[in-house]
Amino acid sequence: MSSEKGFSIYHNLLIKASVEKVFDAISLPEHLNNWWSLKSSGEPKLGTKYNLNFTDQYNWFGIVSEVKQNELFFIKMTEADDDWNPTTFGFVLEPKDNGTYLRFSHTGWLKNNDHLKHSSFCWAMLLNGLKNYVEKGVIISFDKRE
Repeated sequence: MSSEKGFSIYHNLLIKASVEKVFDAISLPEHLNNWWSLKSSGEPKLGTKYNLNFTDQYNWFGIVSEVKQNELFFIKMTEADDDWNPTTFGFVLEPKDNGTYLRFSHTGWLKNNDHLKHSSFCWAMLLNGLKNYVEKGVIISFDKRE
Protein backbone atom coordinates (compact mmCIF):
# COMPACT_ATOMS: atom_id res chain seq x y z
CA MET A 1 0.00 0.00 0.00
CA SER A 2 0.95 3.63 -0.25
CA SER A 3 3.88 4.96 1.74
CA GLU A 4 3.11 6.70 5.00
CA LYS A 5 5.84 9.38 5.21
CA GLY A 6 4.83 12.67 6.76
CA PHE A 7 1.33 13.30 8.07
CA SER A 8 -1.80 11.34 7.15
CA ILE A 9 -5.59 11.43 7.12
CA TYR A 10 -7.60 8.27 7.86
CA HIS A 11 -11.33 7.61 7.78
CA ASN A 12 -13.18 4.27 7.97
CA LEU A 13 -16.85 3.67 7.29
CA LEU A 14 -19.36 0.98 6.42
CA ILE A 15 -21.27 1.36 3.16
CA LYS A 16 -24.32 -0.87 2.79
CA ALA A 17 -23.56 -1.98 -0.77
CA SER A 18 -21.43 -4.55 -2.58
CA VAL A 19 -17.69 -4.06 -3.01
CA GLU A 20 -18.29 -3.92 -6.77
CA LYS A 21 -20.67 -0.99 -6.42
CA VAL A 22 -18.36 0.85 -4.00
CA PHE A 23 -15.30 0.22 -6.20
CA ASP A 24 -17.08 1.70 -9.20
CA ALA A 25 -18.11 4.75 -7.15
CA ILE A 26 -14.52 5.46 -6.03
CA SER A 27 -12.77 4.73 -9.32
CA LEU A 28 -14.98 5.56 -12.32
CA PRO A 29 -15.22 9.21 -13.42
CA GLU A 30 -18.96 9.07 -14.05
CA HIS A 31 -19.41 8.18 -10.37
CA LEU A 32 -16.65 10.42 -8.94
CA ASN A 33 -18.44 13.38 -10.50
CA ASN A 34 -21.56 12.55 -8.48
CA TRP A 35 -19.93 12.81 -5.05
CA TRP A 36 -16.49 14.45 -5.37
CA SER A 37 -15.15 16.15 -8.49
CA LEU A 38 -16.87 18.56 -10.85
CA LYS A 39 -15.55 16.56 -13.80
CA SER A 40 -12.92 13.87 -13.98
CA SER A 41 -11.38 11.40 -16.38
CA GLY A 42 -9.25 8.29 -16.09
CA GLU A 43 -9.46 4.52 -15.85
CA PRO A 44 -8.84 2.32 -12.80
CA LYS A 45 -5.70 0.76 -14.30
CA LEU A 46 -2.17 0.92 -12.89
CA GLY A 47 -0.25 3.92 -14.25
CA THR A 48 -3.31 5.63 -15.73
CA LYS A 49 -3.49 9.40 -15.43
CA TYR A 50 -6.59 10.83 -13.73
CA ASN A 51 -7.77 14.40 -14.22
CA LEU A 52 -9.65 15.64 -11.15
CA ASN A 53 -11.23 18.97 -12.00
CA PHE A 54 -12.91 20.98 -9.27
CA THR A 55 -12.67 24.42 -10.91
CA ASP A 56 -10.38 26.02 -13.48
CA GLN A 57 -8.11 26.98 -10.56
CA TYR A 58 -8.19 23.44 -9.12
CA ASN A 59 -7.66 21.26 -12.19
CA TRP A 60 -5.47 18.52 -10.73
CA PHE A 61 -3.86 15.31 -11.98
CA GLY A 62 -2.70 12.06 -10.43
CA ILE A 63 -1.53 8.60 -11.45
CA VAL A 64 -3.09 5.31 -10.34
CA SER A 65 -0.34 3.97 -8.08
CA GLU A 66 -2.14 0.83 -6.85
CA VAL A 67 -5.29 -0.90 -7.99
CA LYS A 68 -6.87 -4.28 -7.47
CA GLN A 69 -10.40 -4.67 -8.82
CA ASN A 70 -13.00 -4.47 -6.05
CA GLU A 71 -10.26 -4.40 -3.36
CA LEU A 72 -8.16 -1.24 -3.49
CA PHE A 73 -7.61 1.96 -5.45
CA PHE A 74 -4.89 4.59 -4.86
CA ILE A 75 -3.93 7.75 -6.73
CA LYS A 76 -0.56 9.51 -6.33
CA MET A 77 -0.97 13.21 -6.99
CA THR A 78 1.29 14.65 -9.69
CA GLU A 79 -0.13 18.11 -10.47
CA ALA A 80 -1.96 19.86 -7.65
CA ASP A 81 -1.19 22.53 -5.08
CA ASP A 82 2.00 22.36 -3.01
CA ASP A 83 0.34 20.56 -0.10
CA TRP A 84 -1.37 17.86 -2.21
CA ASN A 85 1.48 17.22 -4.71
CA PRO A 86 3.49 14.84 -2.49
CA THR A 87 0.38 12.94 -1.32
CA THR A 88 -1.38 9.71 -2.21
CA PHE A 89 -5.00 9.01 -1.40
CA GLY A 90 -6.88 5.78 -1.68
CA PHE A 91 -9.40 3.25 -0.58
CA VAL A 92 -9.20 -0.33 0.69
CA LEU A 93 -12.46 -2.28 0.51
CA GLU A 94 -13.42 -5.27 2.63
CA PRO A 95 -16.66 -7.18 2.09
CA LYS A 96 -18.89 -7.46 5.15
CA ASP A 97 -22.17 -9.32 5.63
CA ASN A 98 -24.07 -6.04 5.54
CA GLY A 99 -21.98 -4.20 2.93
CA THR A 100 -18.46 -2.94 2.39
CA TYR A 101 -16.03 -1.67 5.00
CA LEU A 102 -14.10 1.20 3.41
CA ARG A 103 -10.71 2.25 4.76
CA PHE A 104 -9.69 5.63 3.37
CA SER A 105 -6.23 7.16 3.65
CA HIS A 106 -4.58 10.32 2.36
CA THR A 107 -0.88 10.02 3.17
CA GLY A 108 2.34 11.90 2.51
CA TRP A 109 1.39 15.36 3.74
CA LEU A 110 4.60 17.29 4.47
CA LYS A 111 3.08 19.63 7.05
CA ASN A 112 0.50 19.30 9.79
CA ASN A 113 -1.01 22.62 8.70
CA ASP A 114 -4.48 24.13 8.35
CA HIS A 115 -4.82 22.72 4.81
CA LEU A 116 -4.32 19.15 6.06
CA LYS A 117 -6.89 19.69 8.82
CA HIS A 118 -9.39 21.29 6.43
CA SER A 119 -8.84 18.47 3.92
CA SER A 120 -9.50 15.89 6.64
CA PHE A 121 -12.80 17.57 7.46
CA CYS A 122 -13.71 17.80 3.76
CA TRP A 123 -12.85 14.13 3.20
CA ALA A 124 -15.13 13.16 6.10
CA MET A 125 -17.99 15.15 4.57
CA LEU A 126 -17.28 13.82 1.07
CA LEU A 127 -17.08 10.21 2.27
CA ASN A 128 -20.46 10.68 3.90
CA GLY A 129 -21.64 11.93 0.51
CA LEU A 130 -20.13 8.82 -1.10
CA LYS A 131 -22.02 6.63 1.38
CA ASN A 132 -25.33 8.39 0.64
CA TYR A 133 -24.64 8.27 -3.10
CA VAL A 134 -23.92 4.52 -3.13
CA GLU A 135 -26.62 3.52 -0.64
CA LYS A 136 -29.44 5.88 -1.64
CA GLY A 137 -28.51 7.41 -4.99
CA VAL A 138 -28.22 10.89 -3.43
CA ILE A 139 -26.27 13.33 -5.61
CA ILE A 140 -25.38 16.65 -3.99
CA SER A 141 -24.75 19.38 -6.55
CA PHE A 142 -21.08 20.26 -6.83
CA ASP A 143 -21.52 23.79 -5.47
CA LYS A 144 -23.04 22.38 -2.25
CA ARG A 145 -20.26 19.83 -1.52
CA GLU A 146 -17.69 20.50 1.20
